[in-house]
Amino acid sequence: MSIPEITSALLAAKKAKGLTFADLEKIVGRDEVWISAVFYRQASASEDEASKIISALGLEPEMVAELTDFPVKGSLDPVIPTDPLVYRFYEIMQVYGMPMKAVIHEKFGDGIMSAIDFTLDIEKEEDPKGDRVKVIMSGKFLPYKKW
Repeated sequence: MSIPEITSALLAAKKAKGLTFADLEKIVGRDEVWISAVFYRQASASEDEASKIISALGLEPEMVAELTDFPVKGSLDPVIPTDPLVYRFYEIMQVYGMPMKAVIHEKFGDGIMSAIDFTLDIEKEEDPKGDRVKVIMSGKFLPYKKW
């Protein structure tokens, strides 16, 4: 997967400062997943949010403008992902995508879940048999329009 040059700079600065996305959440006042999306240029920050990120990372103020630009969303390579963690989400959609679609249609009708009016949270659930990853997606239901 190729990533934007600014992503590499942001991640390197975050590592050098010993910060986590959760640390940046406290500084910026936005969710850690959203901040990560800004890093990977899948979301755009306001000037204030971008300034807080750049300042916390000790980077040049000129970088603020790049984080406020409109990103090209969904710009991952159009192949099956090879990173094991990202692949598992691909695999989940291959196995459970159609069942999820069927259940959503039963509960809501013919439509989709918004990826614009959307939140994504990732939680760690401690478990003696091995910690668990809890992914919570919440998107507004958008019914298909008839005309």
